[in-house]
Amino acid sequence: MARILFRNTRVWDGSGAPAYPADVLIEGERIRAVATQLGQLEAAGAEIVEANGMTLMPGLIEGHAHISYIDSAVSTELGDLPPEEHTLATAKNARLLLDRGFTGAYSAASSKLRLDIVIRNAIDAGDIPGPRMRACGPEITVTGGLGDERRAHQFRDSFAIIADGPIEVMKLARLCIREGADSIKLNISGDDYTRLGAPPRTVMTEAEIRAGVEVAHDFGRLVNAHCRSAESVKRAVRCGVDVIYHCEHADEEALDLLESVKDRVFVGPAIGLLHVAVHEAREGAIHPAIKQGLTVGLEAAGRAYREMNKRGIRVVVGGDYGFARTPQGQNARDIEHFVNHLGYSPGEALICATRFGADLMGMGGECGQIREGFLADLLLVDGDPVADVRLLQRAENLVAILKGGESHKLDRAALEHRRVQAAE
Repeated sequence: MARILFRNTRVWDGSGAPAYPADVLIEGERIRAVATQLGQLEAAGAEIVEANGMTLMPGLIEGHAHISYIDSAVSTELGDLPPEEHTLATAKNARLLLDRGFTGAYSAASSKLRLDIVIRNAIDAGDIPGPRMRACGPEITVTGGLGDERRAHQFRDSFAIIADGPIEVMKLARLCIREGADSIKLNISGDDYTRLGAPPRTVMTEAEIRAGVEVAHDFGRLVNAHCRSAESVKRAVRCGVDVIYHCEHADEEALDLLESVKDRVFVGPAIGLLHVAVHEAREGAIHPAIKQGLTVGLEAAGRAYREMNKRGIRVVVGGDYGFARTPQGQNARDIEHFVNHLGYSPGEALICATRFGADLMGMGGECGQIREGFLADLLLVDGDPVADVRLLQRAENLVAILKGGESHKLDRAALEHRRVQAAE
């Protein structure tokens, strides 16, 4: 059994407690011991990693993953890409996510039926590198809903499959589950100003939502939902949805409903796209009326998630990465957005990116924290991410990345540089 001993680390364990000095021993795929008395752990036969005060923390978990999204400018590019090329691109994105410190990924939707499933299976088999995954089917939407890019004169695919009425929703939910999805996705609302002058509409009926939820739960699967409007959040809660994304326009009634199910439901703001559109898009790239609508949405998210944090609602990171404005690999930016836009402290934001993500993955007792017996999904960070969460956005600051005790990355040059610094 392989053994790795991290000596003289600064452990941020994901519990909410301040970081502390410790040695950490890994045996096989799990954490064998965490010792606050430095130099006491048995090192015989172990690979020694002298951290010299670097931060050891749980691996990040992407709670709104779209690993099959290809940094496209328009959604129809996802439909246009042939499945063979799309599979290769998805495998590349999975590796990139692990390269950037994400040892877990809960999919918010795939852009083709089996892309998530095939990549998850290949990762589990050890055939390709990537994070632990929970696979989702494509987004199930209604005619005229988010993801329906068809026109009367022209058929175009995007990232969605279309269902109208409870029977069609049930059929597509069963199809996704039959093919191996861990969850299904329902687009209950539209998006902020996707068409000029249009606020997010609630477009999926409760009967349709309940049909999808009933099927998924009968098969022991989860249900994710795209919900921007207040009414869509309420319908999602009333119908038993498990993971509710966006929610920025949630009103007091919607917040009360979310709080009433906070031990069961997870929420994710996914404001990466909103942030980039409002603050980073070049002048004139977005129609002024649309930009104003997105600004309203971003400000609304700030109000809603401050309230959710006060109410103890579990929130996960993930900001719709995989579009042209939010390229794959930039996912750790979301932690900074939690601090700057949503009012979370750095420590609270990091818990959303680790412990709450593990809970969402159904692995809350196995990863997302540094504890004896937990899986060794770990990052060794050059610096203190609680003092500056932006450190996690730079790959060179991730000196070591472990998944299940195996080193995906171990930068010996960075370790030697730190040793020399410590000796001076």
